[in-house]
Amino acid sequence: MHRFPANLLDGYRNFMTGRYSEQQQRYKVLAETGQSPQTLIVACCDSRAAPETIFDCGPGELFVVRNVANMVPPYEPDGQYHSTSAALEFAVQALQVSNIVVMGHGRCGGIKAALDPEAEPLSEGDFIGRWMSLLKPAAEQIASNSILTAAERQRALERVSIRNSIANLRTFPYIRDREQAGTLSVHGAWFDISTGELWIMNGETGDFTRPGM
Repeated sequence: MHRFPANLLDGYRNFMTGRYSEQQQRYKVLAETGQSPQTLIVACCDSRAAPETIFDCGPGELFVVRNVANMVPPYEPDGQYHSTSAALEFAVQALQVSNIVVMGHGRCGGIKAALDPEAEPLSEGDFIGRWMSLLKPAAEQIASNSILTAAERQRALERVSIRNSIANLRTFPYIRDREQAGTLSVHGAWFDISTGELWIMNGETGDFTRPGM
């Protein structure tokens, strides 16, 4: 019989004697009154880029959706299973968040896969390949640019992907309507794992710059 991972149990014990003990009353209030986060973050599954850690947020402050390469698909009410779209719907329609942040990061494995479509699939289903095909047009253009180094191509697509996801967000009628009404703001961000730098996307130009610290 396989044992539950020991490091997780150790972490849980630290949580109970540390953060939970310090914020026990806050957890009780959240349990009784429900959550009301102001920000939804669409982030990558990558274990090195956890939004709650990067933004130093406590319980109830962020509503986080994580998937491979922090992507948002276009609005497709086709009766299929859409986990990211379901999370968007809940955050915007039920929780009434005021901000949506699409946060990419450096050295993203999903983006690397999109730039190398000839790579051997990890499984027969090739779910990653299918998912990353959302970026196929941009990936093909960037991959064919021989002037850029491999690292430059990767970073370029990581940031283009954020802009692509923001464009897809605006295909959701309730997101578009609330943004136009001024009750919802959409943002882009990119986190450099190796340096800890956070880059913010300019909503008008699409360029990424470092915020003032």
